[in-house]
Amino acid sequence: MNSPFPFDSLLVFGFLSILLLSGTLIRAKVLFVQRYLFPSCLIGGVIGSILVNTDLVKIGSTQLETFAFHLFNLSFISIGLTRDTNTQQSSARKGNIFKGNIFKGSVWMALTQGITFPIQAIIGGLTVLVFAFFGTDLFATFGFLAPLGFNEGPGQALSFGKVWEGVGFDHAVTIGLTFAAVGFIFAFFIGVPLANWGLRKGLATGGQKSLPKEFLRGLRPQNSEPESAGQLNLHSSNIDSMAFQTAVVGLVYLLTYFAVDSLGKLAGGDVAKMLWGFFFFFGLAISILVRWIMDRLNFGYLLDPGLQKRITGWSVDYLIVATIPAIQLAIVWKFILPIAFISITNGVLTLLVVVYLGRRLLSENLERMVSIFGTVTGTATCGLLLLRIVDPEFKTSAVIELALMNLLVLPILFPCMMLVNAPLWWDLSLGITLLAFAGIAVICFVLMKLFKVIDQPKF
Repeated sequence: MNSPFPFDSLLVFGFLSILLLSGTLIRAKVLFVQRYLFPSCLIGGVIGSILVNTDLVKIGSTQLETFAFHLFNLSFISIGLTRDTNTQQSSARKGNIFKGNIFKGSVWMALTQGITFPIQAIIGGLTVLVFAFFGTDLFATFGFLAPLGFNEGPGQALSFGKVWEGVGFDHAVTIGLTFAAVGFIFAFFIGVPLANWGLRKGLATGGQKSLPKEFLRGLRPQNSEPESAGQLNLHSSNIDSMAFQTAVVGLVYLLTYFAVDSLGKLAGGDVAKMLWGFFFFFGLAISILVRWIMDRLNFGYLLDPGLQKRITGWSVDYLIVATIPAIQLAIVWKFILPIAFISITNGVLTLLVVVYLGRRLLSENLERMVSIFGTVTGTATCGLLLLRIVDPEFKTSAVIELALMNLLVLPILFPCMMLVNAPLWWDLSLGITLLAFAGIAVICFVLMKLFKVIDQPKF
């Protein structure tokens, strides 16, 4: 029987929902995934990948990619609309974090990311040059999908990959998402043992403390005190508060679409196509502007940070559970040699760099080290999960520093985002582009010395 309405999008949503529920159940029951803190979205994504790639579920990769792309943009817009009201962070600001230990920790994290991104890009670019020397031509930006996947996560790997497919890079999305998936593997399979090693060595500031059972299982006990999801700042007789929060996100999404479309028409050519890869960045900027305008008009209080964080959270969960099944394993197998070499080399080098710099921190070495390792191989959420192992109650300043780092690192990441497009935008040779990445890494290391955030090894 033919339905009078199209159901395709909602059927994809239903499929992803089943994967998330399956992941939640497995996390609650299987000790192995609890030991490595695999989130439900990652578990569900692996199940989805098996179902899709064996044709047990007939969903095209394009549908999943489209779903994930828009969710990625929504998450950034929601982040921009979220006002930080964390008590600990607020009190830190009153103590002027820009002159204290917290600022130095945040600078170290930002500069560490500023070193690892170029290193991952250099390894990827050199691999392309080596394969070309032996007669296997890869697209110029093939290797740059590695830092996008490792350092920035599946959303940006998908976003840039989709745009690069439009300028001749076949299967860029699948390759980028593969790097992101391998990054998650390093974040948990290497990050968790790294955290436990630090605990055994006595490097944790607060000492070792076992993680609560509900944290490992991912489920709160039935009779435990519930955590607040946010505040209802609008009267239900007028509009549901969640509907209002979502509507503001939708407004920003529309404004961002017209902004990117207009800039694309002005730029024209391949640059116009590339701008869509930066949709998330424009969305973040416009959402911050909208929040500022609402504050000036005394309506800013209506944007509840708790509910906005829920929007960010569910969009990221659905983003990850959609991206992994979108990986076409047949394509991965075709490029298995360069993907494997780049992934393993980058994973090992990233670990060595983070440990090298982490040993030279002035204080809270382990907490900061595992936080940034999870971030530069997976996402900021991975960093928080690893931090929770060594600092279960978030008593150190690392959790604040991780949040502040996301702001401080922007001046570093923005030129990196430009450089991954340099061979396409400015016809820059791959060799010159890699030298530019090396320059950024060196500058970041010098800045570590100038800001005095590293010293002699502490362990």
